[in-house]
Amino acid sequence: MVLEKFKNEILGSSTRIAPVKVCVIGGAGFIGSNLVDKLIQQGYQVLVLDNFVSGSKENINEKAEWIEFDIRDDYQKLAKILKEHQIQDVYHLAAEPYIPECFERPKEFFEVNANGTLNVLMACKEAKIRKLMYYSSSEVYGSWPGKISEKTPTNPHSTYAVSKLAGDRLCFTFFKEHNLPVIILRQFNTYGRRETHEYVIPEIISQLSKSNVVVLGNVKAKRDFIYVEDAVEMAIELMKYGKPGEIYNLGSGRFYAIDWLAFKIAEIMGKKIELRIDSKKFRPYDVEKLWCDNSKICKTIKRRPRTPIEEGLKKTIDWYYQNGQKWGFEK
Repeated sequence: MVLEKFKNEILGSSTRIAPVKVCVIGGAGFIGSNLVDKLIQQGYQVLVLDNFVSGSKENINEKAEWIEFDIRDDYQKLAKILKEHQIQDVYHLAAEPYIPECFERPKEFFEVNANGTLNVLMACKEAKIRKLMYYSSSEVYGSWPGKISEKTPTNPHSTYAVSKLAGDRLCFTFFKEHNLPVIILRQFNTYGRRETHEYVIPEIISQLSKSNVVVLGNVKAKRDFIYVEDAVEMAIELMKYGKPGEIYNLGSGRFYAIDWLAFKIAEIMGKKIELRIDSKKFRPYDVEKLWCDNSKICKTIKRRPRTPIEEGLKKTIDWYYQNGQKWGFEK
């Protein structure tokens, strides 16, 4: 004990390991802000870059530094920021994410999701960052009858999906052509706190908070849903142990029909639901089923998603009860 105390007094703070400096691009959005919270909780020093179009400053952890920035701007400005802040790792989540809007604004989706990603890649190359993680999307696969692995052929069904696949393939070419250490994460549907009401789970919760009637579009569509806390924890581990140039699918490994979700949420909220279908809510070209084979990522990081759907939905509903007014939720 005496010897240990003496060593500590002599060495002092010089033995402390400096925190890893990371940048989360799109860190004010739903998944990004949850990722920032978890990174800070784990001792990382975090810089958030966001244009605050779909993200909110209120979502940003008070311990994070932030800069308002649009990835469509000059990539050299981004490279300068990364250098000045001595960023080591970058998580790139910035995107036009809401699929129904891509049918009306295809050009903007490509400008952000493809050209913006090209800017991020060029900036990371110039700044010589240690590792980049690009958030692609399960939508690049299109519909598939069985489990979707990283070897499943891509077949994007929307402008959104095509634009994300363009970013996805740009990442791979930068790895091959410029030796940029980038990991491609194809994340499946994610839910939890701070997800905006345009998406199906908060939309169901919001409607049920006001009435027993829930109006939805294609309720027979099936999706693999992963709880956001599981998703961000696994992404952080993948940044440590994932192999640059590789694709990793991230999902729960289970799929659920939208009508099943609606009835399950109603059950948790203690509501008797009346489900109605509105044909206007159908997408011009929808994906019927997305089911994640997550075996590659689970083997790489030696862990699996831990939150069952019922538990995750309950946590999400509880969060909306506590924070719901600004999210269109009525107690």
